[in-house]
Amino acid sequence: MRRARPGRPYPPRTRTGRRRLVRAVMAVCVLALLPGAWLRLVTEGRLYATGDVPRTDVAVVFGAGLWDGEPSPYLAHRLDAAAELYRTGRVKVVLVTGDNSREDYDEPDAMRSYLVRQGVPDGRIVSDYAGFDTWDSCVRARKIFGVERAVLISQDFHIRRAVALCEEAGVASHGVGVPAVHDLTWYYGGAREVLAAGKAAVDAVFEPDPRFLGPREPGVARALAGERARALAGEGGADTGR
Repeated sequence: MRRARPGRPYPPRTRTGRRRLVRAVMAVCVLALLPGAWLRLVTEGRLYATGDVPRTDVAVVFGAGLWDGEPSPYLAHRLDAAAELYRTGRVKVVLVTGDNSREDYDEPDAMRSYLVRQGVPDGRIVSDYAGFDTWDSCVRARKIFGVERAVLISQDFHIRRAVALCEEAGVASHGVGVPAVHDLTWYYGGAREVLAAGKAAVDAVFEPDPRFLGPREPGVARALAGERARALAGEGGADTGR
């Protein structure tokens, strides 16, 4: 008699066994799809184009990698959208959140420099150096920087997860999904989101602490105060000219 090789799975031979296998596969598929359905449900009506997003004090831009110390093309597109929102007066302050876990890799400073080159004043940019993932960035925006409402900016394949997690972290959020070229990075990002949606659901349920929390930082409040002072000074100058 031919013996089965140890450790090698074989399909069940009985009809009952095959039915159980099909049910198990279907259950796994349903469980895999549930997080994605949850993301769509909780973000319904919260995604906008740059010209339509409600006016909000703060925009949050999530890191997306550096190429030779400069923002990757995907990150540059996010920053371009943030600069446009600032120029059109839809946001007043930009919070850039990314990875600075080692000295030779600094997403927030690269993001800040890029925004300044795009015309956003340095004093209106706030850096979060411990935004190691989306959940950490959302929790830190609320607990460390005191952000209660924000426009979130990311690629279209990531923005629903960002909005859902920031909502769970206590930040009332609208999302701007930047269109992405359907290149290898887009396909990788889309595939990654299938797994990331599951992690997002776990984060939303258990609400783990970020990798690094630290003390509260007044950077956003100070930047908003400076913006208000500038606006008041402008209004005063307009009045004196009448």
